[in-house]
Amino acid sequence: MIRILVDTSSDYTVEEIQAKGMELAPLHITIGESDYRDAYDLSKDKFYELLTSNEEVPKTSQPTPQDFVDIFEAVEEKGDELICILLSSKLSGTFQSATLAKNIVEYDKIHLVDSLGATHMIRIMADHAQELAAAGKSAAEIVAVLEEMKSKIKVLAVVDTLEYLCKGGRVSKTTAAIGEMAKVKPMITVSEGEVAVIGKSLGKNKAIGNLLKALEECEVDDRFPIYSVSTLGEENCEAFETRLTAAGYQFKERVQIGATIGTHVGPGAFGMIFVEK
Repeated sequence: MIRILVDTSSDYTVEEIQAKGMELAPLHITIGESDYRDAYDLSKDKFYELLTSNEEVPKTSQPTPQDFVDIFEAVEEKGDELICILLSSKLSGTFQSATLAKNIVEYDKIHLVDSLGATHMIRIMADHAQELAAAGKSAAEIVAVLEEMKSKIKVLAVVDTLEYLCKGGRVSKTTAAIGEMAKVKPMITVSEGEVAVIGKSLGKNKAIGNLLKALEECEVDDRFPIYSVSTLGEENCEAFETRLTAAGYQFKERVQIGATIGTHVGPGAFGMIFVEK
């Protein structure tokens, strides 16, 4: 049997993972003096509540090698194969922890995929992997598809406030202060495994227009869903969805971005995740 593992940066809930029969490795989130297992001990809404009420920037740490060893040994005991689709190695040491664990267990039916992505980019890969497994594809065939697919999964999002990009060191305090006064809304993506700012707009309406323009420049693969994504708060995302639908795009559902990316962008962010042809 082929099983799928993701880490909690995929932003599945524990309930979704259980319903799909997947495995879930938790990242750890430290806020102040408290440490949480992402998704297990800390819901997305609770994370944003803590994020917006604390001056300290939350710290995200990868699952330990032992977290993976425990799962890998259970898979080996059953004689199953396991495909692990993991948070970008350029954003976290998660992939390295899994690699170390695989070397410890020495079970050759464990396959590691560096998604070079995060959040629902990983969800799209994991759901497709399950579909391929159900269709009778081998683990090697599925991994080959995922490796080819991962560069085609795109996230485009608008950040509502520069505060958290500043706290994370991605923009200077001066830039953040001037940008907040001018109502600058950065557009971000995950490019080659890293979060990158790819544009700036003055005001939300202009930002939505530029987001749609960026989408129009892509050839969307309609075999896969378009997800509308947001962090905390629905107003910005609802305005974007209205214009997205008016432009002729059908999105599957709105999904919430969790702590891994939410730490950097803060509340009010919105955008979309899709696959290019």
